[in-house]
Amino acid sequence: LLLAGSALAKQHIISFGKPLAVRLFVGPAEDKVEEMKVRALYVDAKLREFTTGEAHDVTDRVFVVRRAFRVNDVLPDDPRKVPAWKWQRGGWLLVDRVAGHIQQLALPHFDPYYSTASWFRDYAAYCGLSDDAGKLYAIVVQLGQKRPLLRKELGAAKGDPMPDSECTPPKWERAPVRVTFTPAGKPPVSFEVHGRWAELAEPPAADADKE
Repeated sequence: LLLAGSALAKQHIISFGKPLAVRLFVGPAEDKVEEMKVRALYVDAKLREFTTGEAHDVTDRVFVVRRAFRVNDVLPDDPRKVPAWKWQRGGWLLVDRVAGHIQQLALPHFDPYYSTASWFRDYAAYCGLSDDAGKLYAIVVQLGQKRPLLRKELGAAKGDPMPDSECTPPKWERAPVRVTFTPAGKPPVSFEVHGRWAELAEPPAADADKE
């Protein structure tokens, strides 16, 4: 006979390490340096990932947090063969507290350098870039859905080397659920989210003509 306790799922422990300040090289030529704070993400005291920024609780079971990682910056012809690690910002991770599972989210058109995701409930809104970085998109995705709820072209990208220069982080509202994008040099545009689809929000009614 199986013991009753053996049928119970193992309880996993999810924890973060202390924030650590690291250098982030930014710009197309990586000639600018910013400070970035990273935290280790542990599952059952085992290091699984590095993260940056604040986590967002989607439900009482799962949360999302942005990934940070290191790449080896040594060239094949460099005399130094010891890895020279350089920090990078990545996409987003979905973490299940109960199962102890970590999944990398596939966010369409999300650019690790230019895009800043703004979360509300299980929705993420951000400005994405085309593969050639020539077009800017308003993107809204919902966890569990394969296709974005919204993919609206916002015009040509500026190509500015600074982060958040193409579009400020989108702003969410509730009742009705609405998100506003503000692309650089263009007027804000708002969309209402209805479950699994989104539409352009109606502009506010004009004031009645004054007598």
